[in-house]
Amino acid sequence: MSAMSERLLIRYISKDIEKLRPVGGKSDWIDLRSAEEAVLSKGEARLIRLGVAVKLPEGYEAHIVPRSSTFKNFGIIQTNHQGVVDNSYCGDNDEWCMPVLALRDTVIHVNDRICQFRIMKKQPELIFEETDHLPDKDRGGFGSTGIK
Repeated sequence: MSAMSERLLIRYISKDIEKLRPVGGKSDWIDLRSAEEAVLSKGEARLIRLGVAVKLPEGYEAHIVPRSSTFKNFGIIQTNHQGVVDNSYCGDNDEWCMPVLALRDTVIHVNDRICQFRIMKKQPELIFEETDHLPDKDRGGFGSTGIK
């Protein structure tokens, strides 16, 4: 384990999915796989089980997002757009899931790669200090940078 490494304890709730592993030089995101066969009709929403429970390092959280090919391959979108798993969700039965909405009839098979995750340090404690004026120049308001 290098100085930049962090240890994750993984409990495989599903024995049918491939083990988690780094992509190897391509990305620091880790693919997650469906742990169930899911037949979805257009407009149907459900949680897709990912077959793992994870103990994250203290001070970290996991961010779960769809893979870039998920919509093209399966016609689903993640309903919360990004899942956040804090390090208190770490019990034997705290299985990670992906909430999805099917935009067409689709089938997701066991072991299909449908999403990915990475861990990030938690935000530090913030102190909100009220002021009547901010010190920087206005940029022009929301959407002011144009379309090109």
